[in-house]
Amino acid sequence: MPEFFLEAQSRTVSGRSVQSLRRNGIVPAVVYGHSSANVVIQLDLPTLQRVWQAAGESTLIDLSIDKQTPVKAIIQEVQRDPATNRILHVDFHQVKMTESIEVEIPLEFTGEAPAVKELGGTLLKVIDALNVECLPGDLIKEITVDISVLKTFDDTIHVRDLTVPATLTVKNNPDEIIAQVEAPRTEEELKALEEKVEVDVSQVEDVDKKPKAEGEEEPAVTT
Repeated sequence: MPEFFLEAQSRTVSGRSVQSLRRNGIVPAVVYGHSSANVVIQLDLPTLQRVWQAAGESTLIDLSIDKQTPVKAIIQEVQRDPATNRILHVDFHQVKMTESIEVEIPLEFTGEAPAVKELGGTLLKVIDALNVECLPGDLIKEITVDISVLKTFDDTIHVRDLTVPATLTVKNNPDEIIAQVEAPRTEEELKALEEKVEVDVSQVEDVDKKPKAEGEEEPAVTT
């Protein structure tokens, strides 16, 4: 597994003042220390993006603050601007190598489903990550899901079907469905979707005519 390194600096600004950092290509962040106080830091945006894209949120990173000895950490959460997708803030979780942690490891879907290619179905990805427990040194970036086994609309891939390293303890239910292929809709189903649902007006009127409870007043009319 490749080693990832990030260099950060202690941060002195907070609140709305962090906008000035972002304008200068700096990302505010926080490190949740292992049995220690949180540390507010800042990082260079281009470097952070490059490491995050390569490491993801389930890979150990050597994080050095103010050029001190690096600590082992994982990227816990990344907040992005919904309009620009720009990274706004990052949470790091400093880990202890001898203690297990619980993380989400993303699923990487590979191959091609015959039920999609040959039968015209639609691939349904029910979940996109597994919850696992392991030692930090056993973390992996992703777990592969081969969808080429989905040959018919009756085929499904469950959690129990995945090949997962023995060093990882999967917390998901083994019977949980990961992926399957949905059959294309028939003409009758498509027609039914286009039809408008008619409202039973008589039942609506009956609701309006129900006697008012004691003390209930007419609703106020506003204009």
